[in-house]
Amino acid sequence: MQPAVKSNVVSQSTMYQILFAISLGHLLNDSMQAVVPAIFPILEKTMNLTYTEIGFIAFVLNMTSSVMQPVFGIFSDRKPSPFLLPIGMASSLLGMLCLAFAPNLIVVLLSVLLIGLGSAIFHPEGSKVAYLASGSKRGLSQAIYQVGGNTGNSLAPIFTALIFVPLGQKGAAWFTILAGIGICVLIYVSMWYRNKLNENFIPQKNKALVKTEGTSITKAVKFAIILLIFITFARSWYSAGIGNYYQFYLINSYGLSIKSTQLYLFIFMISGVVGTFIGGTLADRFGKRNMILFSLVGTFPLALLLPHVSLIAVIPILFLIGIISSSSFSVIVVYAQELVPGKVGLVSGLIVGLAFGMGALGAVLLGVIADATSLTFVMNLCSYLPLLGLVAFMLPNDREKKLSN
Repeated sequence: MQPAVKSNVVSQSTMYQILFAISLGHLLNDSMQAVVPAIFPILEKTMNLTYTEIGFIAFVLNMTSSVMQPVFGIFSDRKPSPFLLPIGMASSLLGMLCLAFAPNLIVVLLSVLLIGLGSAIFHPEGSKVAYLASGSKRGLSQAIYQVGGNTGNSLAPIFTALIFVPLGQKGAAWFTILAGIGICVLIYVSMWYRNKLNENFIPQKNKALVKTEGTSITKAVKFAIILLIFITFARSWYSAGIGNYYQFYLINSYGLSIKSTQLYLFIFMISGVVGTFIGGTLADRFGKRNMILFSLVGTFPLALLLPHVSLIAVIPILFLIGIISSSSFSVIVVYAQELVPGKVGLVSGLIVGLAFGMGALGAVLLGVIADATSLTFVMNLCSYLPLLGLVAFMLPNDREKKLSN
């Protein structure tokens, strides 16, 4: 028997206005996070940072999200708290203001901790809103939600080229305006969320079912979750290598300026938006496991080529890598939610949080390796990470997954 919350949601129509609103909130939230890697080239010069110190800034930002997202996810499952959404955005606003005027590395770390905490608060509740508003269109709805976040992340190179290169570190202060807009949007979403709870959208008599049936986890499901975590590890480490260090590789290997490198990063990130939407829509037709497998294994040959091609070939290869590697992100989240449908907040926080957390750990280790060896070595090392996605063969297919529940 499926948990009541699952069948109840499916019977509802898809709430597109809420999906687009939470997607916009996701875009603005992740824009705050995108500011941090966007400002790396500026901080490297003004504060004389090493690659290891840059990696540690990324670590603090992303590890905060990783550790705290499952915590807020558990809290959300036990006691839905709609107005955590604007509270999370307020934390990001404060962090952005501190970052703009940070005089040293310690204050930068404190600033990005606040931004990471805001993201940790936002994501579990945001995923739950997307789940509740999805109706019968789970894959499409999660894709719409994730496209917002990916779009926000893809703006990082634009921020660097148009804001931080001309304005420097203080340009971060302008992003408090985006945070203010985000707070207003998320208050609207939170009111809808609260009203649905007040209307017994999850009926009181069925809450016990949500807590008991939804929390029963078989060994097969546990094994599948472990595999998803490992796949998330491989995917996020590769993304960390490209997102945090490829701009420096372009500067050192091709002689590009900071401003010029941002076009290449933007191509990679905006193609990820396209890939996220395509993956979410195709997964229902070709199977979620198949899409996850294709995403990582399909990236591998292109990743191998990337460090060795001429500059003219970099953009098309980056574009294809971005589309293919990102096609599984929303799919992994939906796959995990359907494995444990009674714990949407926890599972969403765990998978999305791990994506950030593993990327954080990868950013630090890759920075240490780059300082000890070279950026060329790091890029070649990253090329083999997508091959770890072969473990997706061990995931149950969509029909077997339903039977395991």
